[in-house]
Amino acid sequence: MKAKQALILGTAFGALCALAASRSSYAEPKKDPIVRLAELEIDPAHLYEYKALLKEEIEASIRIEPGVLTLYAVTVKEHPNQIRLFEMYRDQASYQAHLKTPHFLKYKTQTQQMVKSLTLIETDPFLLGSKFK
Repeated sequence: MKAKQALILGTAFGALCALAASRSSYAEPKKDPIVRLAELEIDPAHLYEYKALLKEEIEASIRIEPGVLTLYAVTVKEHPNQIRLFEMYRDQASYQAHLKTPHFLKYKTQTQQMVKSLTLIETDPFLLGSKFK
């Protein structure tokens, strides 16, 4: 009889563990990262100042905000006033929080007159790889 009780208890325990595991995967829905591209054209007369402000903003975001995963800035060859940004945030909440930070608001306010054009491109990330950790 003890063997039969142990088998029943073991089976019940296993079923409870499986149920708990399946519920925990539903309790926290998978959050996809937010990946955006930005294409900017900067007034050439203010390029040096713009780059300094962007550098300050990126460094603060990476250092302070755990939800900011990646911020890359590059210029288009032969057109140094055309800047492309690659941004990756942990999730939508992290992106929204980033937009309200003092360092982002400072960058946005102080560069507003320097930016001749800005195009934001929403993406659906499907393959993200990096050697950087």
